[in-house]
Amino acid sequence: MILVIDNYDSFTFNLVQYIRTIGEEVVVIRNDQLSLEKIEQMQPDHLLISPGPGNPDSAGLCLDIVKRFYKKIPIMGVCLGHQVIAQAFGGMVIKASKPMHGKISFITHDQNGIFRDIPSPLQVTRYHSLIVDESTLPKCLEISARSEDGEIMALRHKHYKVEGVQFHPESILTENGLQMLLNFFIKECKDENKSYENTTTSLSL
Repeated sequence: MILVIDNYDSFTFNLVQYIRTIGEEVVVIRNDQLSLEKIEQMQPDHLLISPGPGNPDSAGLCLDIVKRFYKKIPIMGVCLGHQVIAQAFGGMVIKASKPMHGKISFITHDQNGIFRDIPSPLQVTRYHSLIVDESTLPKCLEISARSEDGEIMALRHKHYKVEGVQFHPESILTENGLQMLLNFFIKECKDENKSYENTTTSLSL
């Protein structure tokens, strides 16, 4: 089961619909209507932190969710969720050089993780005015994609199954968006979960 943390955003349900097309069970709960204990009880296989307005500090329980579960449950963040991941590990979120609302960009990526078997460069759709500040990026996170002007478009934890994308994979104008979700929720996680479980006890930030 995939637990989606909804940051009060209309795009959340586009994401949910997309995920359901790949045959996964999805449960959606808003960011201020659950507790860490409730998540423990639900025992989700994956967590998805949705897009939303505002910044990570206004995203309900999301920062605490990442800090509590990143060693236990694969986590994917989209847009605001991506920023939440960065801030949870010590990064800062700042104003982007220019707002990108419904804008198309081309990104280059490392063809690993969610980008496996996807060509680079890649067209994506962006809806954001904030960005992760690269100068504050913690050592445990690596940049997996950049925009044409060098802004961070995706991040990945170096040791745990945690990835974030600044763009919207569910947008009709984002190329290979469904493949990204398949890579994270189906191919990669199900192939590698056991190896991650075997190594997490010896890894640290």
